[in-house]
Amino acid sequence: MKHENLTQEIIKIYYEIYNELGHGFLEKVYQNSFYLALKAAGFDVEAQVKINVWFRGKVAGEYFADLLVNDTVIIELKAHDNLLPEHEKQLLHYLRGTDKEVGLLFNFGSKLSFKRKVYDNEFKPNLKW
Repeated sequence: MKHENLTQEIIKIYYEIYNELGHGFLEKVYQNSFYLALKAAGFDVEAQVKINVWFRGKVAGEYFADLLVNDTVIIELKAHDNLLPEHEKQLLHYLRGTDKEVGLLFNFGSKLSFKRKVYDNEFKPNLKW
C-alpha cells in the first residue's frame, strides 16, 4: 500500500484523539487537535491547504483540505453521524486536483469510522499542480 507506514501512524493518532475527546465537537476542534497531535509526534503538518481547480489552463475554483501531512497525505475531517458518499467524493476531488495520491477521511461522529483513498497520479488528467 502506498505510504502505508505513514497512514498507519496517522490512523493511530486518530484513535488517540477520538478516545480522548469522543464525539460531539465541531470539526475545527478535531482539526486543531489533529494538528497538535501530529506536530507532537514529529510530523510536518499544514492546515487548510489550498487546492486549486484548473479549467483550460486557468484556476476555476479552490478547495481547502483540512490537513496535509509530510506533504504526502491529505486528511479530511468530518463530525457527522455517518460518513456519506459525498464526503468520499470530496476527498477524491482533493486527490484529483493535486499530485498527492493518498487521502484519509476521518469521522468523529458517534460511530468511529474512516476511509483511506488512493488516486494514482498516472490515472489523473493532465492538471497543473
